[in-house]
Amino acid sequence: MGEHDTLLNAAIGAVASIVLSFVPLSPVLGGAIAGYLQGGTRSDGLRVGALSGVLGLLAGAVFFGLFVLFVGAAYLGSGAPRAFGAFGLLFFLVAAVVSALYTVGLSAVGGWLGNYAKYELDV
Repeated sequence: MGEHDTLLNAAIGAVASIVLSFVPLSPVLGGAIAGYLQGGTRSDGLRVGALSGVLGLLAGAVFFGLFVLFVGAAYLGSGAPRAFGAFGLLFFLVAAVVSALYTVGLSAVGGWLGNYAKYELDV
């Protein structure tokens, strides 16, 4: 792989996060892979891990948007009351912020750990 090729390593980490999404804390694993492949300093691992989390978050947002589109169409077509619109919007906004913090934050931690593992552990 490309050591110091930040975008490629971040993309590999994001794909790993998505493929391993059934595993708890999968952004840490994806970030660790990206940080390990990146090399460099700890801050390089942190940066590539965070970028991996952003790429994974964007991919997750596309799938989430499609889900909301289909569920929203079914909801509006069913004649259900629309009084829950403001609460639903607030819920989705809070869920988006928490999801972003979870994905990007844990990926950054994983990037740091992957860089640490590359240089400090005898693996």
